[in-house]
Amino acid sequence: MSDKKDKIKLNVEPRKMTGRQIKALRRDGLLPANIYGKKTKSLAVQVDLKSFLPVLSDAGETSLVELKVKGEDKLRPVLIHNVQYHPLDESPLHADFYEVDLKEKVTAKVEIELIGEAPAVKEKIGILIQPLAEVELQALPAELPEKLELNIASLKAIDDALTVADIKVPEGVTILTDQKEVLVKIDPPAKEEVEVAPPTEGEEGQESEEGGEEQEVKTDGVKSEGQEGHEGKSEGQSETKDNSQTPNQESQAKGE
Repeated sequence: MSDKKDKIKLNVEPRKMTGRQIKALRRDGLLPANIYGKKTKSLAVQVDLKSFLPVLSDAGETSLVELKVKGEDKLRPVLIHNVQYHPLDESPLHADFYEVDLKEKVTAKVEIELIGEAPAVKEKIGILIQPLAEVELQALPAELPEKLELNIASLKAIDDALTVADIKVPEGVTILTDQKEVLVKIDPPAKEEVEVAPPTEGEEGQESEEGGEEQEVKTDGVKSEGQEGHEGKSEGQSETKDNSQTPNQESQAKGE
């Protein structure tokens, strides 16, 4: 477990812009934020985004930050909470600073960092999964650890697992997450999917030929019907011709 870092400081100033004006604030490189707490009246503030980013990286949500509000003499001990990010570029859009009482315990979620190497993974017996990546702790603000380490060197076979009960925490820190919750475990290797081979060119050609034969049969049928109609018309035309000749023959007969 890493040692606590030195106190981190950050300057902010009261904010008057709200609502739609917030967009203009962000365009100027300022991050809208709020200070609140159990015994603190909510205060809207703004902070330079370039100054905020390294503080967020160093402090996370578990390390104390000494907040200097412009116009105030006293520093405020706060924890960074509820950072909202842009869905596309993941830049911070808003943040909360939770002011704490250094003599009262607070709760916070702390990340689990896996260390070591699991023999089951190294020997390709199984794969490592991590159902839970953080746990909830309770401690005095100054005693909250930045992260908790968990050694996975004991995971040697399928179904081997480590739970919350396997985490060691410093004195004065209480884990609120259920002790039986699984943090990491070894699962069987993923099954390989069987790919269906695409049809060969010969098979595709055969299908095309069969399709062509069916088309020809249908076409022949259409032609036959057409021919029948054509033949019917021819017969009709023959009869008409025969009938048209009859008056001529009668005229010749009369003339004779």
